[in-house]
Amino acid sequence: MARSKGDNSTPPPVPEPLRVPVADSHTHLDMQDASPEEILAKAASVGVDTVVQVGCDIPGSHWAAETAAKYDNVHATVALHPNEAPRIVLGDPDGWSGQRRGPGGMAALEAAIEEIDALAALPQVRGVGETGLDYFRTGPEGAGIQQESFRRHIALAKKHGKALVIHDRDAHEDVLRILTEEGAPERTVFHCYSGDEEMARVCAEAGYYLSFAGPVTFPANQHLRAALAVTPMDRILVETDAPFLTPAPFRGRPNAPYLIPVTLRAMAQVKGVAEDELAAAVAANTARAFDY
Repeated sequence: MARSKGDNSTPPPVPEPLRVPVADSHTHLDMQDASPEEILAKAASVGVDTVVQVGCDIPGSHWAAETAAKYDNVHATVALHPNEAPRIVLGDPDGWSGQRRGPGGMAALEAAIEEIDALAALPQVRGVGETGLDYFRTGPEGAGIQQESFRRHIALAKKHGKALVIHDRDAHEDVLRILTEEGAPERTVFHCYSGDEEMARVCAEAGYYLSFAGPVTFPANQHLRAALAVTPMDRILVETDAPFLTPAPFRGRPNAPYLIPVTLRAMAQVKGVAEDELAAAVAANTARAFDY
């Protein structure tokens, strides 16, 4: 059946395979409309041979760890998403797991972080995240809870020697400030980098990895392309954040790891390097960032 105008449910076409395999450094297999086996096979068919499965809450972090234990080419990260911490403390009907949460207070947050701590010790768990700050829908009270949760996750990443995966939305200054105050882990990744060129230079100087997703391909986001242009080749990662943030020209349609080549090819044009050169760098960077 032909796709009707305005129907965004049809997956984008499969792109030409990459010649040099790369990893999707940030995806949510548990939120996509296919089995992990199907998603991984489709990704492998275009040269995406590894994925990092990211946890956002307690159930999702358990799922990430269990899935990474099952598949050799899946690595897990575990955390409470910045928006999850206020939900636990204050109560919110729209948590990541879809379960209504009552106000549990800081004791409930402490218990949740202890559970993340235990998961972070597992060998198949390669990172603590996505953590960080998200001020897009958060008021002052929620922001304070997010900051406390972020500090605790930084400590967990250092305790276990794992990468720190940062979600940073409308909170650049506070994220950088807290990283400086707490001392960033040896391997720190800005997931779906959203800052500008100046911030990219600051991150590069600090040795952070910047992971670029579909938004770098959106015509309006010249600031992201300017940031990518100045990011050193040994600090660049690529991700889908699937099922979100599908790259242009497929924005609004379902995203999945098999679409990494679309974003990577756009990034290579911005960097002014050959596709294979960028792919080789990204593959090495991701393996180094997540220590696999």
